[in-house]
Amino acid sequence: MDQSDRSKATLIHRVKHIVLLLASLFFLAFGIQVLCLAYQLNDPFAFVMTFFASNLMILISAVLALGFALKLRRPKQPGPQQGQSHPDDDGVPPHDTL
Repeated sequence: MDQSDRSKATLIHRVKHIVLLLASLFFLAFGIQVLCLAYQLNDPFAFVMTFFASNLMILISAVLALGFALKLRRPKQPGPQQGQSHPDDDGVPPHDTL
């Protein structure tokens, strides 16, 4: 893999995470809007259901937005090339110990 392929892969990686970050920020804003609208409901059952649904939407989209933002901030580390071993690899497969 040469330098132009790596830069193209990095660009695609960043664009993908930016699009996903924007989508999660949209759903975060939408969840906040639904939460504000829940307080205008007169039916207690509809309020409780809308309240918890909006909080779940906010929680999931906030966690996803944080994850995508961290992925953008910290780019993927290149792994060892094919045929090269990891510095900690002694060639012995791991075994389970109890």
